[in-house]
Amino acid sequence: MEHLKLQSDYITLQQFLKIENIISSGGEAKYYLAEHKVYVNQELENRRGRKLYPKDIVRVNGKEYQME
Repeated sequence: MEHLKLQSDYITLQQFLKIENIISSGGEAKYYLAEHKVYVNQELENRRGRKLYPKDIVRVNGKEYQME
């Protein structure tokens, strides 16, 4: 599991996807989430504005990331 240190109280799922270079621009987030399975805390998530807080776990492309 990889860890991502948050610089603020939370980040959005869209910001996370950009930080991890899964997408190259914010505009891609909507399409990416429609075509790929992304889980937040073991629940399928398709909202690019979903807020991620410390201890949240995101699973995408076979990798897990924990927010810190």
